[in-house]
Amino acid sequence: MVREKLRTLRYAWRTEQNYVMWVEQFVRFSRRKDGSWRHPREMGGADVERFLTHLAVNRRVAAATQRQAMCALLFLYQHVLEIELPRLEAMRPTRAPRIPEVLSRDEVRQLLEAMTHPTFQLMAELMYGTGMRLMECCRLRIKDIDFGRSQIVIREGKGDKDRVVPLPDRCRESLAVQIQRARRVAKLDRQANTAGVSLPHAFGRKSPGAGHSELWQYIFPSKGLCKDPQDPTGPLLRHHIHENGVQKAVKLAVQASGINKKASCHTLRHSFATHLLENGYDIRTVQELLGHKDVSTTMIYTHVLQKGACGVRSPLDVMVCSSETSRDVAAVPD
Repeated sequence: MVREKLRTLRYAWRTEQNYVMWVEQFVRFSRRKDGSWRHPREMGGADVERFLTHLAVNRRVAAATQRQAMCALLFLYQHVLEIELPRLEAMRPTRAPRIPEVLSRDEVRQLLEAMTHPTFQLMAELMYGTGMRLMECCRLRIKDIDFGRSQIVIREGKGDKDRVVPLPDRCRESLAVQIQRARRVAKLDRQANTAGVSLPHAFGRKSPGAGHSELWQYIFPSKGLCKDPQDPTGPLLRHHIHENGVQKAVKLAVQASGINKKASCHTLRHSFATHLLENGYDIRTVQELLGHKDVSTTMIYTHVLQKGACGVRSPLDVMVCSSETSRDVAAVPD
């Protein structure tokens, strides 16, 4: 029932996975002393609070993880069981603001040069050059690239929102080559009479030939065919490349380049935003490119600008310089 309600309300697939997992953990945690199961209808706010406290005290999860578990249980009671829980304001975890890890321009160049696989290198260049998230990069389709207007349309991003980002000139040639590779894969799929590429929602039923249409092909297709996790009885489909491969490639490149920072794919997005602000772009423009709902989310990057802590001269240095100047003047003979 939880999965059905999540899909009815159009929640993302990853949200569905996480919510179902937290509901299962909550039920396991709330078993009776004799080991028998208790239905969530038999439990209430006190049981939810006890579970959230267990996550924070015994498992020592992060505030964001505890908050995700709370949202999953609130969804269970409010939307599935239709039971109103008492207010859990006291249990709402808050996460202290953290400064994101950002690479310098030289470090970004070193990272990109250390990536040996051309496909993963292109994906890293796109993440840094456009600020897109890892999954947004993996899900790019041929129709999303507009070479004429030098832009990329990111569809169904975080929050199910679309946005437009610039197409870096450096990526144009390698991106065109990668698109030709994707078209060759699609041609082989048509010859093998497969179901084609995976499509959003029920579009495959509305347009049966779209699965083999070049426009709908993933730019970064997977090597093999797989089932749609939301339709395990359906045919084998061509999905996009798995994000784990990109993450491992970036991690190896960070190690090979000797960068002493905890850098990942998302670090490239942080670096994109910070470098744009350093170049003088308006924060509202950066907000639109990143797809942030609130400008306060984008404001975090102002804390890592060179104009911030790195641009402030310590009063100790000013005091030392003043004293040295005074000594030098006193030492000059008349």
